[in-house]
Amino acid sequence: MDKFSAMQAFVRVVEAGTFTKAADSMHLPKATVTRLIQDLEKELETKLLNRTTRKVTVTVDGASYYEQACRLLDEVHELEASMSRAKASPRGKLTVDVPSSLGLAVIIPSLQDFYARYPDIQLHLGVSDRPVDLLAENVDCVVRAGAITDQSLVARRIGEFYIMACASPSYLQRHGVPQHPDELKNGHRTIGYMSPLTGKLFSLKMQKDGELTEVGGQHQLAVNDSSAAVVAGLSGLGVLFTSTFMVQQHISSGALEPLFTGWCTEAKPIYIVYPPNRHLSNKVRVVVDWIAELFAQHDLMNRKSSLPPEMCSAWTAAKESSVVMPTNAQREQVAETA
Repeated sequence: MDKFSAMQAFVRVVEAGTFTKAADSMHLPKATVTRLIQDLEKELETKLLNRTTRKVTVTVDGASYYEQACRLLDEVHELEASMSRAKASPRGKLTVDVPSSLGLAVIIPSLQDFYARYPDIQLHLGVSDRPVDLLAENVDCVVRAGAITDQSLVARRIGEFYIMACASPSYLQRHGVPQHPDELKNGHRTIGYMSPLTGKLFSLKMQKDGELTEVGGQHQLAVNDSSAAVVAGLSGLGVLFTSTFMVQQHISSGALEPLFTGWCTEAKPIYIVYPPNRHLSNKVRVVVDWIAELFAQHDLMNRKSSLPPEMCSAWTAAKESSVVMPTNAQREQVAETA
């Protein structure tokens, strides 16, 4: 039995006064409406209507059921209407968390476009490199770089970035210009980057013409925020290893100089991640789609345009010689086709 249809038929019969009028208003055969009421009474194990040849009256149980059924149907209709309005113009608060580098360089500068499309959405944007627990902290979605280890989440790949080495002119004047990554192990300072979760220093590998080396060097300063690392590099505190999109502007202005021409790092995938809700709310969906669109069109997510021109040929060769697949590629494919 379709209980919802039976409830609607019952309410129509009570309000119309006859099965014939109720059937006409619902554009159904009278026999179908009669069967729906009979099935409903059988399911509830009570008589809802008294039937005579000339009229239909409501029993005591039927009157009580009618009041509650009307209230429930009104709530369903209001819910459907609100969903239609939300789809046309999504509204409400959304909590989104992004790494500081991507938030400051890519997302926040483009928010005017987002609000022009969705003026009724209020974003609470967490901007830091601190990992968050989506469920425990009630976060709707996050942007994350690197492999997604929590396979219970939905991860949609939206871009990739690469790491490059650079330093300020003042630092290079004091310490000289290293020509090979291994030279950093003698007489140079690097700016360390620590995991915001564990405090462990990240390591980095670079390759050129089949040679692979792990970047070393002494550090006097280690930070757990990528934006802070860039400021440290601009201040001449050491050789900086950071994403190409974060330093493109500084390289163009001469505030930083690129190092190790032709050396490449492995691509770091960027994902937008959200809990595996079966029915993703429309306001979350438009944010997810907007961020994905933004990264697809943003030049800073294109390695060739992000690197200095002299490094583009090395990038092309590395791109053609290797393919980097994310560890959760299958989940990404499911998410992107959903």
